[in-house]
Amino acid sequence: MRVLVIGATGAQGGAVARRLAGQGHEVRGFSRTPAAVPPGVSPFPGDLGDAARVKEAFAGVTHAAVLLPMVYDAATVSAYVRHVIDGARAAGVRRLVFNTGNRLPGTVTGVAAFETRRHAAAALLGSGVPTVVLRPPIYADNLLAPWVRGAGVVRYPLPAGLAVPWLPHAGLAAATAAALTRDGLDGATLDVGGPDTVTGPELAALFGPDVRYEEMDVAEFEAGLARVAGARMAAEVAATYRWIRDDFSRAGGPARDGGGFFGTAGDVQERLGVRIGGVRDWVRGLA
Repeated sequence: MRVLVIGATGAQGGAVARRLAGQGHEVRGFSRTPAAVPPGVSPFPGDLGDAARVKEAFAGVTHAAVLLPMVYDAATVSAYVRHVIDGARAAGVRRLVFNTGNRLPGTVTGVAAFETRRHAAAALLGSGVPTVVLRPPIYADNLLAPWVRGAGVVRYPLPAGLAVPWLPHAGLAAATAAALTRDGLDGATLDVGGPDTVTGPELAALFGPDVRYEEMDVAEFEAGLARVAGARMAAEVAATYRWIRDDFSRAGGPARDGGGFFGTAGDVQERLGVRIGGVRDWVRGLA
């Protein structure tokens, strides 16, 4: 399998590229910063806004894993997706896996980080390119941010009672690699997640019996993110957390057993044919 990984130098795309290379596949990493691709991955410098360069990146590949950069301008994202579709069609790609980067609400929200990915997924599924869409929840690796964890506390901008199937980047990589090759998945949209669905206090307890959970104010989270990612991107990401917080309030509280915004179908691992590690294993691995 010759795989193009778009976004191979980011945290999510890098995990996917490493997984595929480790499985012995020929991996081409498309990125604006190609020097940072993982070991075993062939760098391919380019920008998704350059249609010709994107088509060149697809030449000769059989499969593709696509994660869009954290850009939320509708026209820009539409152009990126159009270039991906044109490149994949020209190359005769056998399977493309698109990672939306987050769960998508069932109704239109006006939140750009949701809606641009909703339109991207629809365009790819309707393109004629065999496509699988993966919609992850919150990444466990987000908990490594210095403004999230402190002495005896885990602070995150989610309601304490909201149960989340936190997904490590390694779990995303496992799901993506499986989705690229598993029979019978063309046209599927899968809400992937880890096997451990935990509330805020349950999450904190994984780090130790004396660790407590605090719901961080979204504005504080946004400020921390802005220091490393820029104000514009931080504002768009923060808008998703505000929507999630308000949706939890509208729903009237906790939902488990596959319900709520972060519900995950119980047969996802079976459909993918792979074990997806969860936040419990991830926390143990930090020790």
